[in-house]
Amino acid sequence: MPALRRYTLPDRLLIACEDALGAVFGRPHAEREYPGTGHPEATLDEAQRRHAAGLMRINHTGEVCAQALYLGQAAVARDPATVAHLRHAAQEETDHLAWCTQRLEELDDRPSLLNPLWYAGSFAIGALAGIRGDGYNLGFVVETERQVEAHLDEHLETLPPGDARSRAVLRVMKDDEARHADDAEAAGARRLPFPIPAAMRLTSGLMKAVAYRI
Repeated sequence: MPALRRYTLPDRLLIACEDALGAVFGRPHAEREYPGTGHPEATLDEAQRRHAAGLMRINHTGEVCAQALYLGQAAVARDPATVAHLRHAAQEETDHLAWCTQRLEELDDRPSLLNPLWYAGSFAIGALAGIRGDGYNLGFVVETERQVEAHLDEHLETLPPGDARSRAVLRVMKDDEARHADDAEAAGARRLPFPIPAAMRLTSGLMKAVAYRI
């Protein structure tokens, strides 16, 4: 991805639109191998299949939101190093998006119909977070990734026992999210003030409840 600091405001808007269309409507391409490769497809009954697909739809939507959050933050970040950090993280989230897309297809299901709405809202939240400065920008990354780690742990516990392919995808995603948070802390993240983390958890809970079904 190109560094946004080299472009005019109209250029940035065009790039943001291109990023949005790619994340919501495009066919994401992973740079790393699909973690489910080598794991046999589980024999799931219809209830188990729907549940596994619902969890993967949540994770797919979460990755759409992560793309939007990071790119929204990168659009207003002041330090070129912070911009590079955010856009690199967004690129790794593209791997996750591609893997979740593939797993949903294997489960004969689809992404959330509300992904355009989730993307727009997350981009706006990311841009607002970034306006506070790069320290809070990175602090937002840390809080986001820690919350994602927690919900991935929940999904790993509630997936159908035989669904090794979904479990392999989520384990790699969880490792990546932990690394993103650690990198942001090392880069100078500031602790977010109350009640922002609580509001983020509330918003995430709403997204998960809706995306599981729609």
